[in-house]
Amino acid sequence: MKILPPSSKLSIKTLVTTSTAFCLTAMATLAGSANAQELSPPVSLENATIESTRAMANELLTQLGQKLKLAMSTEGPEGAVSVCKETSPAIAKSLSSKHGAQMTRVGTRVRNPVMGTPNAWQKEALAQFENRLTKGEPAANMEYWKVVDIDNGKHELQYAKAIMVQPVCLSCHGPASEIPTSLAEKIRIEYPQDQATGYSVGKLRGAVVISKLLN
Repeated sequence: MKILPPSSKLSIKTLVTTSTAFCLTAMATLAGSANAQELSPPVSLENATIESTRAMANELLTQLGQKLKLAMSTEGPEGAVSVCKETSPAIAKSLSSKHGAQMTRVGTRVRNPVMGTPNAWQKEALAQFENRLTKGEPAANMEYWKVVDIDNGKHELQYAKAIMVQPVCLSCHGPASEIPTSLAEKIRIEYPQDQATGYSVGKLRGAVVISKLLN
């Protein structure tokens, strides 16, 4: 795969719904090293493409965040678990169709293996985020960009936006011994292969990931 050269990093607005939207979603184990060439958008990308990609990620987080906040306020964490299982994939599918892209969320531990398991480039993005965090880089604006050659001379944009563990996430993703029995049973029923516990505030939870063909 050919990586096009980067340009200077652009700023991105964070959303207050980010932590809520992702704290109850599925993840997968990762490892690897960071590649400094992927810190910023490639110079080949138009500003409109850069900003639209960021807007897509925020749109997914906003829609899911609204559903989760409503469920948390009316049914508590148990209701939010159901929203993640049933509503989250539907939102990702709808937005993928709307924008002509592949959109989902992946991360560091699996709760929903179908939706949350990262592929090769997504593992690379998550590993890069981990490495950058250890060097003290702020997480709020942390992004991964890559443009790769695919068949027939076409190019694909691969983008990831880091999401961190916030206090609200610990209700379902904190130490297993601290999750209430009824909630733990709900998680076990909905996600029998769950591995997404044991997190602490400030750790990397995962990322919104987007891939799309470029004209």
